[in-house]
Amino acid sequence: MERLSALRTRVVVMAGQEAPTVSRTRRKSATQHGGSTLADLHQALQDYLPVLLGLVKDGSQLQHNVQFAWMNQEDEAEETAISNAWYEVLSVLHLMAMLSLSQANLLLLPRTSCDGYQPKVSEENRRASVDIFLKAAGYLDCAVRHVLPQFPTSLREDLPVDLAEGVLRALCLQALGQGVDIQLGMAIDSAKATLAVKRRLACEMVKYWQQAQDNIMNLPLANGWGEKHRLFIKWKYVEAKAAAYYYHGLILDEGNTEKSHGMAVAALQAADEYFKESKRSCEAFNAASPLSRNPPLWGTMKYLSEKIPKDTSSKVRINRDLYSHEKIMETAPTLPDFSLALKPDEFQLPPVVPSWNEDNVGGGQASSNHLKGERR
Repeated sequence: MERLSALRTRVVVMAGQEAPTVSRTRRKSATQHGGSTLADLHQALQDYLPVLLGLVKDGSQLQHNVQFAWMNQEDEAEETAISNAWYEVLSVLHLMAMLSLSQANLLLLPRTSCDGYQPKVSEENRRASVDIFLKAAGYLDCAVRHVLPQFPTSLREDLPVDLAEGVLRALCLQALGQGVDIQLGMAIDSAKATLAVKRRLACEMVKYWQQAQDNIMNLPLANGWGEKHRLFIKWKYVEAKAAAYYYHGLILDEGNTEKSHGMAVAALQAADEYFKESKRSCEAFNAASPLSRNPPLWGTMKYLSEKIPKDTSSKVRINRDLYSHEKIMETAPTLPDFSLALKPDEFQLPPVVPSWNEDNVGGGQASSNHLKGERR
């Protein structure tokens, strides 16, 4: 218990030092742990988890002897304390996923290039971010498939909404959706990527964000952060639909029939409408408390913000000159249904540290322990 408490205290201290810098420009700062970075905190959690799992080993009754408390982010209650070690395991996996998402997003901050041109994100960083998004999805997938089933139904109802199955699934799908978004951006920059490849990526992105929205839609998210999370998913879902309809329209326009040209116009008009809606959704997200600034466009949407209005106006004018109004479809054609290619990395809970195998392990004094942390 002393080792468990020491490892958890290390996590709490490092998280406390890291949290105030999240919204600022990243700078390494010297601490008693040699520089509290996201990577250091992630390593501290990895060191903690094998010791923590000793409390639940082989259904041990020790799992009920320690009360763990976490500050909530999206739940109405400020904190949740539960005397069950599986709650702590679930919270640790959630935090590991959040740290991974933060690491990926930091890699995607545009950097000033050596040649003095506009700040941009290197291809190396984009590829690395996709790997980290998949790792984050793996932690959340493990939480849903292997940890949540350990909770009886009555205890599941006591979990904060931050750890509700719908939120965990939505976060997993969100990570995958962001990964595909980066892949689409790289395809746009590649001369070798065909329209078919770009359309497929955009359509897959729509499915990830739609499923994320379906999972989070009816949950009682509160505290500002919860509503902001919901608005973020809505924004990215609409943005994905704009991209998918745009590339679908371009491919349809390659057809040689009046029908295909009419469908192309309808698809491009839908892309333009979704693009306009995505800008409104972005503004709603940034205006929601806690307020956030509207960042400059980059990546996929920077490219599409120029192409969608221009190509839509051009194609609509040309086709309406060629065909009568009746030949132009007034409703958007159905998007192609592609199977989803990106899957979460497989993450397995680590083996329990050997010290739990000693014969003198007992829980006589454990019930007095109360360990508290903060959810990110």
